[in-house]
Amino acid sequence: MNAPHFPSISDTYPLILASASPRRKRLMAQARIPHRVVVSGVEETDMDGDPATQACGLAEKKARRAFSFIGASWVLGADTMVVVENRILGKPGDAADAQAMLTQLGGRSHQVITGFCILTPSGDGEHCEAVTTDVRFKSLTSQEIDAYTATGEPEGKAGGYAIQGMGAFMVEAIFGSYTNVVGLPLCAVIKALIEAGALDHYPIP
Repeated sequence: MNAPHFPSISDTYPLILASASPRRKRLMAQARIPHRVVVSGVEETDMDGDPATQACGLAEKKARRAFSFIGASWVLGADTMVVVENRILGKPGDAADAQAMLTQLGGRSHQVITGFCILTPSGDGEHCEAVTTDVRFKSLTSQEIDAYTATGEPEGKAGGYAIQGMGAFMVEAIFGSYTNVVGLPLCAVIKALIEAGALDHYPIP
């Protein structure tokens, strides 16, 4: 995907981030990429295909929904899911759900997969890919799971934990992109934005 005739992302022509996630917004701010959040409102329901295909499909749906609201902008959609033994763990519905997820994750490795999709300002060009990070948890006691769940941090987090928060105490090791586990693989995203023509270069002065 290459579209040099479109304006590059700038303060006056920001990237549209099709996500309600405050973690993705913080990552974009950390990267100092001019952006504006437009919540797509897409339901994160199960789709066909393996987890990577599903994550990319949801990312594209979010990007296209946001594009339908805004138009004529670079748009980035993303979806993150946690996979353990081929089971997809979404966001916990309640405390009991979070406890069940953490019980599954304790003492073993799982994968965090983020699919992201970049749309050109014409809406007909796209770049979609999925990035996977392996995460290994220490063994967890029921007391640790109950105490962590009681903090409220698992709410709204795929897999029921936040590696950038208190949830870090459970993580023995990661293999791959750290920011991917937070919610957006910045290295891959920035590389794709440059290749798409959305950024002339990076870092942005």
